[in-house]
Amino acid sequence: MSEKGSVVIDLKFERRDVDQALAGALAGRKVLHASDKAVDLSTASYAFLWKPDLDLFDRAPNLKVLFSGGAGVDSILATPGLPNIPIVRFVDESLTTRMSEWVVLQCLSHLRQAPAYLVQQRARIWKELHQPEAKDLTVAIMGLGVLGQDSARKLKIMGFNVIGWSRTKKVIEGIDTYDASQLDAFLGRTDILVGLLPLTDETRGIFNGSLFSRLRQNGALGAPVFINAGRGGSQVEKDLIAALDAKTLGGASLDVFEHEPLSPDSRFWSMDNVIVTPHAASASDVRALLRNAEVQMERFERGEPLQHVVDRTTGY
Repeated sequence: MSEKGSVVIDLKFERRDVDQALAGALAGRKVLHASDKAVDLSTASYAFLWKPDLDLFDRAPNLKVLFSGGAGVDSILATPGLPNIPIVRFVDESLTTRMSEWVVLQCLSHLRQAPAYLVQQRARIWKELHQPEAKDLTVAIMGLGVLGQDSARKLKIMGFNVIGWSRTKKVIEGIDTYDASQLDAFLGRTDILVGLLPLTDETRGIFNGSLFSRLRQNGALGAPVFINAGRGGSQVEKDLIAALDAKTLGGASLDVFEHEPLSPDSRFWSMDNVIVTPHAASASDVRALLRNAEVQMERFERGEPLQHVVDRTTGY
């Protein structure tokens, strides 16, 4: 093994992007690629993971720290043979900013009737539609981690009323927050619901028909809107489609899905009131990931505590 701990890369990103980011990065460390099946990974001390291979931990039995390639870690936690070693979340300004930009864009798109105007454009219809102001709507964010809090602050600047929900109560200046016991009160105020939850046993399937029916139905948009950029497993898609058909929901913006890539047969593609993006709301910057991990590896090798370590009891 090299003087510095060697690294295995198992990121399901474009190989060209990964190779470009690796140029000049991880100086003094041996870099191994899990995609090269003939390579011996037994010397690796660290692994950079996004949707890792199911046999990774058999091939790399001496890992000391795992680094997630994105904000979520559910795919790592579900990998067979997961060793009892620290898992470090990817927390970076670029990741946070990309997510909050996407959330603000989607809220503004539904506020200003962008999906309906696109339908009219295609049909060559010149007709002004009712558009409330941001101050007339309450945007409710489920998930108040780094991404959720940044999105909340930026939506507040845009003039929206913003409230937040998390399993345990958070305190955010200028924003009403709710905990798990107050979900009904939270939903009852909601015109636009934003999902930024991690995927855990508690959040799997949480966005279902029962939840959608408890959103405010008489708000300024006429019907509530659902926006999800958290995890696809948190939404029940048959319930979501039924709510859109029944007008329980007036629209949706979806970046994550139960199964990805989204099937070409999915109705979401053709629904006029749904905006689909391909899990791109907060695409990871591989260079930033490597920079952050280098700092953490150096801390670890100096005997200092790692930052942003996942709590396996909560799943984030």
